[in-house]
Amino acid sequence: MNAEAFRSRARQLWRQEIRPLLILALILFSIRSSLADWNDVPSGSMRPTILEGDRIWVNKLAYDLKVPFTTWHIVEWSNPQRGDIAVFFSPHDGKRLIKRTIGLPGDTIELRNNQLVINGDPVEYQPIAEELLRDIPAAERAGHLFASEQLAGQTHAVSGNPGAPAPRNFAPIVVPQGEYFMMGDNRDDSFDSRFWGTVKREKIVGRATAVVLSLNKSNYWLPRWGRSFTSLRGD
Repeated sequence: MNAEAFRSRARQLWRQEIRPLLILALILFSIRSSLADWNDVPSGSMRPTILEGDRIWVNKLAYDLKVPFTTWHIVEWSNPQRGDIAVFFSPHDGKRLIKRTIGLPGDTIELRNNQLVINGDPVEYQPIAEELLRDIPAAERAGHLFASEQLAGQTHAVSGNPGAPAPRNFAPIVVPQGEYFMMGDNRDDSFDSRFWGTVKREKIVGRATAVVLSLNKSNYWLPRWGRSFTSLRGD
């Protein structure tokens, strides 16, 4: 094949094969960046609501529309609400995290012996339904306490480990305007706003709404079908 034929073939390959694939990839990645995404969960900081191996669906249009591949907001139509499971970039190291929204701008947040106090009102806790713990083996529940926590009229599961060193008390703090206080549902094993402070609004990516797929890393990464396509919304 001479040089001219080679160049002709290369141009044809670019037009018919490579360029369409690149355009499709750009469209797909733009959608994932701005509209919807999924997030793998490697740690247990949101147990028992979210388990290690869960793949979480993230609604990036829950609060705003962003420029693809950036955190620049084109337009905002809502803000995180108390109890939302938010996905955001950590102010500590820039990593993408999943935590529950506890404090809104202007709120006063306090922790007394692992009980949340929001704007002077202690949060209510009730016994947890056994159904919410079905995917946690009995051996992994040993030494842990589980309860149902009520936030903004909805309930969700929380857990604690009395034997683990953790910040179970802090004096009242006021959440700055435009920022949010985030905590993991696994209260004694979560690196969250108790350590690195509040999260700025522009660092929030979206709201986690469902478990799309769950893989059990303790059982050869076999699927936990009962968790797949389940909502993360509280009762």
